[in-house]
Amino acid sequence: MEARDAVNRSTAVALRLALGSFKRRTREAAAQGELTTPELSVLAQIDRAAPVAIADLARAQQITPQSMGATVASLESHGLVARAPDPEDRRRSLLTVTAKGGDVLHSSRDAISDRMAAALGESFTDAEVAVLAAAAPLLERLSQRF
Repeated sequence: MEARDAVNRSTAVALRLALGSFKRRTREAAAQGELTTPELSVLAQIDRAAPVAIADLARAQQITPQSMGATVASLESHGLVARAPDPEDRRRSLLTVTAKGGDVLHSSRDAISDRMAAALGESFTDAEVAVLAAAAPLLERLSQRF
């Protein structure tokens, strides 16, 4: 079992380094828009989980509800998210992405995806693209496991 542990550890280190670099590059691409990276991240989270409460977003992003509240307030001020009372608990608000928020989110995603697709087309073989395509769901599963 020690050999597998060593392989797991070296794989974890390699993934952390590669994904850290990848994350920095996608942040640079996203920084060309008007929203900050945390705002885009929260907007995407709301889009995936809506309707969702601020406390649930904070838990998912591993930050305090107060910090999440500030980010949500900024998104609201831009007209990107809307609050509605929770029908099961009127003390809570549930968030959804507005049409404008959806447009901003999708245009940001499209720009990053377009740059990534261009890089794949220019610098990777078909076999390498297939390996990356197969790895994508595994990376998503890994991100939800730790």
